[in-house]
Amino acid sequence: MATNLLLTPQPLAFSKFSVSTKKVAINSQRATRFVAKASGGEEKNDEKGFTPFGFVTDNPSSRSAIQLPESPAEDGNVGQMLYRIEDKGKEYGSYIKSGKLRWFVRETGSPESRRGTVVFLHGAPTQSYSYRVVMSQMSDAGFHCFAPDWIGFGFSDKPQPGYGFDYTEKEFHLALDKLLDVLEVKSPFFLVVQGFVVGSYGLTWALKNPSKISKLAILNTPLTVSSPVPGLFQQLRIPLFGEFTSQNAVIAERFIEAGSPYVLKLEKADVYRLPYLASSGPGFALLEAARKINFRDISSQIADGFASGRWDKPVLVAWGLADKYLPQTIAEEFRKQNLSSVELKLIEGAGHMPQEDWPEKVVDALRMFF
Repeated sequence: MATNLLLTPQPLAFSKFSVSTKKVAINSQRATRFVAKASGGEEKNDEKGFTPFGFVTDNPSSRSAIQLPESPAEDGNVGQMLYRIEDKGKEYGSYIKSGKLRWFVRETGSPESRRGTVVFLHGAPTQSYSYRVVMSQMSDAGFHCFAPDWIGFGFSDKPQPGYGFDYTEKEFHLALDKLLDVLEVKSPFFLVVQGFVVGSYGLTWALKNPSKISKLAILNTPLTVSSPVPGLFQQLRIPLFGEFTSQNAVIAERFIEAGSPYVLKLEKADVYRLPYLASSGPGFALLEAARKINFRDISSQIADGFASGRWDKPVLVAWGLADKYLPQTIAEEFRKQNLSSVELKLIEGAGHMPQEDWPEKVVDALRMFF
């Protein structure tokens, strides 16, 4: 005998609470914080309740990305947020056409700079914006500086995978070769590399082009097979979950802060967030690059390629000691493999991105080395 079930929606029961918003002035961090209080007036910061915006509110830098004022509908939408930040973060930059690809490249100094040319390469999931202060100060010291956003990152083109660019190591190398030709960068030049994935590709490019390098400076980058792989890149390799993760608009700023002892100021977080907020392209480019790379193989290439007897150009490893992804032992292990060529400089107070955390110390180290 068939039974008909009538399903009727039942009201959800929520405990009573009230939300008040107040502004807290913080000189070194965000200008505005919203604090939720229980009806009794005590803050419940450690109470883990459900929040639909939990993926942003669990990180200090992300609390300003999506705020919950008393009247959320009056707080604007994504389009208004983009309008507010769309012109930020392009200091010293311009668009350069190289083949079918359009790069965003920052440049300081001039070809006549007396101390030579420096090319800065960033890592994933960030952009060349991280080098802005270092570039400015290095040009003041007499260097000609270039810092491109890798294809798929920052303000450079983000081709759909399978349509002209597949985000492999080989394609990144070829694209960089063509860009350096267009920029008329004369060899040998100084190279500075930092970070995961495309940062590692910067080092493998150097191994394939030693005659183009005068001196090499490495900021926190995986250098040995024992280098840990951050959780972000492990998550991106998981089917479906990786697709979801790649579309988090605050992915870059969260990654930066998770590897640093500091919280990004809002104006800086805006720039790192902008590409991921503007379109799905950067997220899918990051997703493809993270799935194409073989972390262990690349780290092995780097460790073996820069070992004694295989690499004789001067190398500076400037290492942020507060890096929460890559411990100091990685840098020390790398140096032991080539004591005659590798110099280690430890930077106190800096995390995974020393150029962002403490650019002045990075500049001091680079000026002395170059």
